[in-house]
Amino acid sequence: MGKITTIFNQKGGVGKTTTAINLSAAIADKGFEVLAIDCDPQGNFTSGLGLDKRNLEHTLYELISGKGDITDTIQDTHTKNLSIIPSNSNLAAAEIELANLSSWWRILKDIVDSVEMNYDYIIIDAPPSLGILSLMALSSSNGVLIPVQSEYYALEGISQLFDTIELIKNTNNPKLQVYGVLMTMFDARNNLAKDVFAEINNFFKDKVFETIIPRNVRLAEAPSHGESIFTYDKTSKGAEAYLALADEFIERTVKL
Repeated sequence: MGKITTIFNQKGGVGKTTTAINLSAAIADKGFEVLAIDCDPQGNFTSGLGLDKRNLEHTLYELISGKGDITDTIQDTHTKNLSIIPSNSNLAAAEIELANLSSWWRILKDIVDSVEMNYDYIIIDAPPSLGILSLMALSSSNGVLIPVQSEYYALEGISQLFDTIELIKNTNNPKLQVYGVLMTMFDARNNLAKDVFAEINNFFKDKVFETIIPRNVRLAEAPSHGESIFTYDKTSKGAEAYLALADEFIERTVKL
């Protein structure tokens, strides 16, 4: 049975999709079968794994709308052992359509449940908002990985995020837990980044991953080429960091 994880922070620009892309690829590179699910209408998880999001006939939107077939929708990526349910801007319409359904939170869960046994890990990239798509992703997951950027406003909105997770636990998904908090875009030369790191550790304690994702040019470039960091520049500091995160993530989730 696959570990189902949503990568989520309602604050944008924190390395959420970069983490989804490279954590998925790193786990797949270790021989595990991984399914990526792009639950963000921006479709950056899709394009970052090499698919042309502008020319997709089968996407998550069609599945959610009941117009698609799961077998047709799951696509291979350039990375061995890594498949994806892709998305594009069409998914934005789903928020409006789902709002009228009382059981909207079950729709993605039912999709995930239908393929869960085929994968070791399922990684969902949620939008940077607390809208229906994000809530639906959280309702479908075993756990949440929260990327937090090393900047002054890092903790802004975090309490609301945890309130949302508790709400989902108390209503739709009692098994939901926080797998961990990941520091991203860290610059060791920056005193502010060090102060933020200390604050994050003090706030989240043992929930913080030991692995820290550095601010790295190659990491920022890779998605624009439709590649993970491992095919774009496997010798980079970013690649080393995400391989270390994959090891830590696997170890942490196996224990749960």
